[in-house]
Amino acid sequence: MDACFSTQLIDGDGVFNVSGLENFMKEVKMGECGLSYAVVSQTTKGIWMAKAHNIEPCTLVMDLEGTDGRERGEDDTAFEKQSALFALAVSDIVLINMWCHDIGREQAANKPLLKTVFQVMMRLFSPRKTTLLFVIRDKSKTPLENLEPILREDIQKIWDGVPKPHAHKETPLSEFFNVEVVALSSYEEKEELFKEQVASLRDRFQQSIAPGGLAGDRRGVVPASGFSFSSQQFWKVIKENKDLDLPAHKVMVATVRCEEIGNEKIASFTADEEWQQFEEAVQNDYVPGFGKKISNLLDRCLSEYDMEAIYFDEGVRTSKRHQLESKLLQLVNPAYQNLLDHLRSRTLEAFKESFDKSLEKEGFAVAARDCTKAFLEKFDKGSEDAAIQQVKWDPSKIKDKLKRDIEAHVASVRAKKLSELCAKYEGQLTKALAEPVEALLDSASEETWPAIRKLLQRETKSAVSGFESAMASFELDEVTEKELLSKLESHGRSVVESKAKEEAARVLIRMKDSRDADSMPRVWTGKEDIKAITKTARSASMKLLSTMAAIRLEEDGDSIENTLSLALVDTAKPGTTDRSIQSFDPLASSSWERVPEEKTLITPVQCKSLWRQFKAETEYTVTQAIAAQEANKRNNNWLPPPWALAAMAILGFNEFMTLLKNPLYLGVIFVVFLVGKAMWVQLDIAKEFQNGFLPAVLSLSTKFVPTIMNILKRLADEGQRPAAPERQREMELQPKSTRNGSHSNVTSAGSSSITSSESGPEYSSPIAH
Repeated sequence: MDACFSTQLIDGDGVFNVSGLENFMKEVKMGECGLSYAVVSQTTKGIWMAKAHNIEPCTLVMDLEGTDGRERGEDDTAFEKQSALFALAVSDIVLINMWCHDIGREQAANKPLLKTVFQVMMRLFSPRKTTLLFVIRDKSKTPLENLEPILREDIQKIWDGVPKPHAHKETPLSEFFNVEVVALSSYEEKEELFKEQVASLRDRFQQSIAPGGLAGDRRGVVPASGFSFSSQQFWKVIKENKDLDLPAHKVMVATVRCEEIGNEKIASFTADEEWQQFEEAVQNDYVPGFGKKISNLLDRCLSEYDMEAIYFDEGVRTSKRHQLESKLLQLVNPAYQNLLDHLRSRTLEAFKESFDKSLEKEGFAVAARDCTKAFLEKFDKGSEDAAIQQVKWDPSKIKDKLKRDIEAHVASVRAKKLSELCAKYEGQLTKALAEPVEALLDSASEETWPAIRKLLQRETKSAVSGFESAMASFELDEVTEKELLSKLESHGRSVVESKAKEEAARVLIRMKDSRDADSMPRVWTGKEDIKAITKTARSASMKLLSTMAAIRLEEDGDSIENTLSLALVDTAKPGTTDRSIQSFDPLASSSWERVPEEKTLITPVQCKSLWRQFKAETEYTVTQAIAAQEANKRNNNWLPPPWALAAMAILGFNEFMTLLKNPLYLGVIFVVFLVGKAMWVQLDIAKEFQNGFLPAVLSLSTKFVPTIMNILKRLADEGQRPAAPERQREMELQPKSTRNGSHSNVTSAGSSSITSSESGPEYSSPIAH
């Protein structure tokens, strides 16, 4: 059953019942009616409102105070005018009761009502078209067809007599009102007929807003959901005794109501579980299909707004829809930006992985170009998937950031790869130069630096060629490529210079480290010309010093060797007595002529200091060599003089003849020879006497008795066991030193040693080449 509800809309004191109307709206579900509703006004105390029972569409009936003064009295016409204006503003149909006997009378009770209605109508700037339904009460026997023209004539007279604004001087009544007339019989006299006529009148309210209905051509209808607010504002303006601007009022109601609907939709959207899931998901990762899904949510929200706001003013509705859409997009935008950030991050990581794999198969520039293009296109597809239909957000800023990130990564990998490539070829160049340069500097001759230059050019050219080929895949610009090649060439020079500096730092050691032709320490036998050897060695040391004094990677000539020869060698000659030469010191300088400071390894002053130190340390070595040579000569003369040997032969002739005549003596002598030979070998007498006569005697005296006992013990052991091969006995009789060969000692700077050989003791010294 269609329930009937009622509420007092405005009380007798003119107070609008806001809460009552709101409750009434909810009870009758007015918000769902849209424009499908009608308002009918009657008269009573104050203004009451109820929902018509079983009438479609939804019809609200307002009961107003009477206009004949019965409810309120004759003195108070203010409320009468206010309620009439309110009825015209909100109602589609106004029912006016008239007594049948008042028709055609100048002093009829309904005349003030009509004047009031027409007068307040003028306060509506653009009034809606209202249906005035005159209900003739207690109809007489006069037919309605005769009564209606008279009533319409009375109405027209009243309309013509009402003052009008200039704009409506000539406006006809039909522009503002539809006039309808019905008649009801007397309830007391013809009750049944009255009820039938009332039922027939009630039926006329069914579908009253449809074309041809009582209010079929109404205008300026407020949607049902805005009826409460519209009514409140109407009454507020009327109470303030202001004119009603219905179009402006309509816009105002639409503005407020559409804004309320928009806020409701925003609240509904933010509370939507599906949206909340999306919003949370994009905080952590990229969500495929985001754009389509969010577009559907927005479309659904906007469609709901359209359905609820469809009956409000179009301009306001559209404007508020744009505002709603803008607010919804503001809510969605952070999620969209997060999504693009995740898309950018994922694309960048995928690019890095793919780029590393591509470098294993393709050249650097080709791999970088292809991968960059592929993954920027992949980002474009992802951003298209994230696009929202309701707005054209530009992802170009995120794409530009991705492009910068990719370029930065490519640049980083390029720098790393080029650094590794540079290190590789620098290492190869270092390996190709370091040891050969060290060997060339060690040999120090006039051809040292030309050979180093040739080596440097050859190896640098080879490294540059390989490096240039390896760099081709990077497609570097000409300036960068030249810089890298120049850096590699500079590295080769720096290797040579570094080695030269290392060798220059230990030039003094190498100057003192003298060897003979086979790179062995010099052995002094007493036959060498030590002075000539010393002169040659010092000349070679001077050449070494001049070679190590400067770096000569260019073919520019210099006079370092001549300067050193003049200052260090020529001034040392006994015949050099020229005072002008002695007074001028070419080494009293911190730089060499025609040699840049950065190419100088040993300054002239340092050369002079090194030579002085070299001479001081080698003088002692020379002195030792001379002493060793003299000692060698003395030790080689340990046999008696020739005259003594001749005297021994003459004086011992008789004893020699006796031995020849008696063979037994020869056997004894042979045994004595064997024992003596064994003692000679065991005691190593020749070596002992190399240390001098007295030390040799003292040493032999301590070893004589043990050696005799050792020989006798061995002879005893030989007699008790089977004979051994002759070779084995000889090996056992040889001393350890004999079996191992001769001894040799390598000298160091500033010392000498003695070496035993087959020809006798020899002395070694570091002097001479």
